[in-house]
Amino acid sequence: MKAIQRSWQGGHPITLLLLPLSGLFCLLVALRRLAYRLGLIKTKQLSVPVIVVGNITVGGTGKTPLVIWLAEQLLRMGYKPGIITRGYGGLSDVWPCEVTENSKATAVGDEAVLMQRRAKCPVFAGPNRWEAGNALLSAHDCDFIISDDGLQHYALQRDLEIVVIDGDRRFGNGLCLPAGPMRERPRRLNKVDLVIVNGNGKEDEYSMQVGGELVVRLDGSEERTLTSFSDEKICAIAGIGHPSRFFSMLQQAGLSPECYPFPDHHPFRLEELQALPQETVLMTEKDGVKCELFAQPDYWYVPASAKPDSGFQIAFDAMVKRLNDG
Repeated sequence: MKAIQRSWQGGHPITLLLLPLSGLFCLLVALRRLAYRLGLIKTKQLSVPVIVVGNITVGGTGKTPLVIWLAEQLLRMGYKPGIITRGYGGLSDVWPCEVTENSKATAVGDEAVLMQRRAKCPVFAGPNRWEAGNALLSAHDCDFIISDDGLQHYALQRDLEIVVIDGDRRFGNGLCLPAGPMRERPRRLNKVDLVIVNGNGKEDEYSMQVGGELVVRLDGSEERTLTSFSDEKICAIAGIGHPSRFFSMLQQAGLSPECYPFPDHHPFRLEELQALPQETVLMTEKDGVKCELFAQPDYWYVPASAKPDSGFQIAFDAMVKRLNDG
């Protein structure tokens, strides 16, 4: 699979072999959207406005930090948001389920635990977004629902669609799965409300920066500045959709880590970290919620926050106010 993913960013003979499957995938996606649009497949609506945050490519684009920022922004505006998420990687016996301070990443997924800790609002996880949203609204007095990574979950009606693009990889070779990274064709962006680029966008695009300046010991007992690690020998691990982005952030802060990428949502084990050549290990916050189960004194995570540009914030605020007035 890694060879296929590498081919998505440039020419590779395997791309030609996968083109027929890519064409079939595009056709099925288009037919599915048409079926929802014509009402052949029913959709369900929640009692409050729904904001969907997603992408049209596979792999990490920075949705989770943006979802947290959106929740914080709604709170600043005086609203009461809630978040629903798929709970990817979670092994809970019951769905949907509320994500609490005692929830484990093994049960509800790493991203769900991270959002519950950072967003300061109710979070429910479950594969069926409508069921998760309905359960959340039954348990909490919320006036907005943010759906994490639900762009293609058309069974849930939505009032605002936000797409995040990775500024480094963008659309790769522009082909649909499996010949390329596209879940939907780029023209899908013409139908969404807001598009934001994680990194430096083009002249007519909104952009955001995702990064952190503090580092937290995995057991929460200490904080340090990121730059204070610049003279130390460290290993950096990242089990996220785009690990090189995390490694680049560390390098830009003056660190020289030995970098070890892992698959997205990787279930880390203590033995893997103990096998690293350096005792001091830096990781993403998403990885930290899984590794805290076997925290060691020299294991640290870097909280990352999204900082959208002012134009995006103005546009988002205006759309939210229109939804609330309507």
